[in-house]
Parts: sequence; C-alpha cells; structure tokens
Amino acid sequence: MSDSLAVQHYVPAQTLQCYLDSLLQEAAADLALAEQSVPDVPVSPAAEARTPQALSPVETPATPAEPEPTPQAAAPVPGGSWREQPFDALLFDVGGLTLAVPLVSLGSIHPLDGPITPLFGQPDWFLGLLPTGQGSLRVVDTARWVMPERYHPELREELRYVISIQGFDWGLAVHSVSESVRLDPAQVKWRSGAGKRPWLAGIVIDHMCALLDVGALAALISHSS
Repeated sequence: MSDSLAVQHYVPAQTLQCYLDSLLQEAAADLALAEQSVPDVPVSPAAEARTPQALSPVETPATPAEPEPTPQAAAPVPGGSWREQPFDALLFDVGGLTLAVPLVSLGSIHPLDGPITPLFGQPDWFLGLLPTGQGSLRVVDTARWVMPERYHPELREELRYVISIQGFDWGLAVHSVSESVRLDPAQVKWRSGAGKRPWLAGIVIDHMCALLDVGALAALISHSS
C-alpha cells in the first residue's frame, strides 16, 4: 500500500476537502473584516454650523489649528519581506492535506529512516529527538497542530520526512514532500488576523493548499513547550 493510500485510509479525501474549504472560508472572512471601511462619524448640527465663515474674530483660536493627519498607507502584509514579492515555497503533505512553507524559512529535509528518541514528560505534539549532522532536532507532530480535530494517532506511523526550520532547533514531521513552486503574493488569500488558527498565513487558491506562518507556529510551539 502506498503512503498516499494509507493516509487516505485515516483521513478521507472528502473530509480533507471540507477542512480546506473551512480554512478558505476563515481566510475570506478575516480579509472581508479587514477591508470594511471605517463607519462615518455623524456630525452634529452645532458642529456643521460652526464653519470658518461663522466664526467671529473673538472665536478664532489664538493658536493655529493642528494640521490634519496624513492618511496612512495600507499596512503591509505581516510576516516579512518575502510576502511582498514573488517567493518560492515547498509543498508537502500532512495527513493528506497539502501545506506550503516559504523556502526562506526552511533548513534541510531529513528522511525518517531511523528512530526518533522519545522524551518523557513532553507535550503530545512532541515526537522526540532526531539526530542529524547539524545536531538533534526536536520533531513536531505537524498533523496534530494543523488538523487536531481530524487527527488520528495512526498517522504517526506514516511519517516519512522531517523538515527543519531556519533558526530553530525543531522540525516538522510530514508524510511526503511534493515540489517547490514560485508564488506571487496576489495568488495568496492572506489572513488579516490570528483567528483560531494562528499558524495559517493564507490559502493558495491555485494549488488548493494552506500556507504556513512559520513565525506564528514557532510562537505557539514555544508557548506550549
């Protein structure tokens, strides 16, 4: 039985599609909320009557009025300069769900062809330590983070790779690695806020996959350690 068939046995394709649809709906809702215009503040009749022509010299302020604030430019997409220009991302599979991570955030891909050393007293998402040429990696059960409501313990048996994250001593355990793709920021439906899945940076519609916010995931992992 192939890896993909084994994963589908635990997480049916229809279930995964529904889950991805829910992620897309959350991203769209966040985006719509962020794009709502600020409601107009009603002006009282007294304020309308108080025009510069109606002011007498006595009523004229002794000091010049402060200048109107310059409208602020739209806030850049959070998370770093890689989001503001075309970037390369690695696609991989976790429990049948396709995820993407910017290559700039990644270190190395390590095959899981040896044992992971378990440590007692650790959170459920911590699988253990994986020895590598660069030192031991703390292995994260990625499926438990990104799809906890659809998680099955049997998914651990199908893990094949660990992807290390640049600047951290931990890596993401995944079921398969697909390919690297070039993405334009316009292809991503970006999340405007943390929501209930802070690790979700957005949805790549063309590839029907979720884009990971590595910084947010790192903060969650550090907080839960």
